[in-house]
Amino acid sequence: MSDNTKMSITGKGLRMLLMGLVVMVAGFVLMIGGGTVDPDKFNWAMFDFRRLVAAPLVIICGIVIEIVAIMRRPKNTENE
Repeated sequence: MSDNTKMSITGKGLRMLLMGLVVMVAGFVLMIGGGTVDPDKFNWAMFDFRRLVAAPLVIICGIVIEIVAIMRRPKNTENE
């Protein structure tokens, strides 16, 4: 058996994955709301800056963090 039993993702990578997940959840939380109870009244609050611009940008930032966490190479301490 070879001695390659290390995980491919390091502790820092796992922390980055969790951070990206938290950022994406925050983006989805920013999208919540803007609805109305009465179907006869239209609520323009669903078209505000927070829901149309800020929340999607936060979600995209979370996705970028996830991609960086997955694609980042750990620093090699051993000389091969």
